[in-house]
Amino acid sequence: MKRREFLVGAAMLAGSMAKGRAATNIPAPSPDGLDRITDYFNNEVTTGRLPGAIVLVQQHGKEVYRKTFGVRDTRTGLAMTPDTIFSIHSMTKPITCLGAMMLIDEGKLALTDPLSKYIPLFADTQVGIEPDGTSKLGLEPPNRPVNIEDLLRQTSGISYDYIGAPWVMEVYQAANIFEGPFNNRQFADRIAKLPLTRQPGTLWRYGHSTDVLGAVIEIISGQTLYHFLKQRILDPLGMTSTKFVLTTPEERTRMARPLPNDPILLAGERDRLAHPEWESGGGGLLSTITDYQRFSQMLLNGGEFEGKRYLSPATFKAMTTDHVGPGSGVGRDYFYFPGDGFGYGYGIGVRTDPGNAKPPPAGSIGELKWDSGSGTYFGVDPKLDMVYVLMQQTQNERGRITPAFKALVYDCYPDELRRP
Repeated sequence: MKRREFLVGAAMLAGSMAKGRAATNIPAPSPDGLDRITDYFNNEVTTGRLPGAIVLVQQHGKEVYRKTFGVRDTRTGLAMTPDTIFSIHSMTKPITCLGAMMLIDEGKLALTDPLSKYIPLFADTQVGIEPDGTSKLGLEPPNRPVNIEDLLRQTSGISYDYIGAPWVMEVYQAANIFEGPFNNRQFADRIAKLPLTRQPGTLWRYGHSTDVLGAVIEIISGQTLYHFLKQRILDPLGMTSTKFVLTTPEERTRMARPLPNDPILLAGERDRLAHPEWESGGGGLLSTITDYQRFSQMLLNGGEFEGKRYLSPATFKAMTTDHVGPGSGVGRDYFYFPGDGFGYGYGIGVRTDPGNAKPPPAGSIGELKWDSGSGTYFGVDPKLDMVYVLMQQTQNERGRITPAFKALVYDCYPDELRRP
C-alpha cells in the first residue's frame, strides 16, 4: 500500500474509532421523554387537530422509538401503519441534490457550470428591477450567469410564486407555468423565460431551483429524474416505496391524506395528481418513514450506508457545509426557511450557531435537517449519533407541531446535551 493511502486509511480508521468511543458515552433517550412524545401526538389526534402521524427516533443505527398515531385517512378510517405513504414535498430536495452531488463527484457536473450549458434559454434570462410604484417592471442583465451552485444553494434568483415582492408573485402567476402537461425540461424552459428576482449568488430565496436542477440531472444522465434517482439512490438504499407516482390500488390505499379542513395541502395534492408527468425534484416525491429513515442514516454515516458509499468524504462535506453564511456574499430573504442558527449547504439546512433566541433552541452544532409544507420533518444529529423523522400531512398545524416535535426529542436527553 502506498504511504499516502496508508495514512488516509489510518486517519479514517482513527476517526471511526473515536466516533465509536464517543458514541458509547451518549446516553439513550429517557423513557419518560419518549412517553411525552407519545402523549403529545395522542393528544393531537384525539383533539382532532391531526388525522395521524408516525414518529421515529434512531440512535447508533438502531430504532429506539417508533409509533403510529391515528388514521392515514379520516374518510376511510384506515389506521396509520408503518408502510403509510406520505407526500414529502420539500424533503424531496435533499434527495435530488444528493443525485446532483453524485454527478459532481464523478466529474460529469461542476458547481461553476453555467446553467445555460444545459438549459440554453437561461443564456437570455434577465434580472427584474423592483418597480417604483408608477412604472412597469424593469430588466437588467445578470452580473454573472446562474450556475449549478446557485441551484444547489437556492441563490439562483428563481422564486416560488408565493415568495417575494408583489411583482414577483404577479410575474410568476401571470406566466401560467403549471398550465397543461409538461416535463422537467419543459418546466425549466418556462422558468428561464421569467426574470430572475435577484442577481445570481446574492440572496437565499426559496424557489424552483431544485426543480430546474432535476432537468439538469436528466440531461446529463439521459434518464428521467425518477429512473436516475431509483437506480443511483432509491434502490441501493432500499427506499422501495419512494416515487413520484403511485401506480397500484394497493399503493394508493396506503396514502395518507390531510384533514378535510386543510385547503392548501388538499389543493397541492390535486395539483400533484393533475401533473403525473412532472417529476418535481423540488417537491414531488412520495415516501414512507422507513424509506426516509434509511436516507437519513446514510447522511449520519457521512454518505455511506450498509457498505455502499454514495458520496466521497470531500463531496459529502461540501454538501453539508454552510454556503450562505458570513463571507459568502449571500443575503437572507425575509422567508429564510432554514431558520435562526442554521446555514444552508447544498440542498439541506446545517446548524452553524446557537441562534439569537435565549435560551437557544434545542439541537447541536452541525445537525442537518429539512422539512416540508406537508408537515414532514427529519433531523440528523452527529453529536448524539441520532436521526429522527416525523411523517404527517398537515399544512394548518405544521408550524406549531414540528418545532414541538424537535423539542420533545431533545427533551429526552440531559440538559448539557440538549442545546448547542
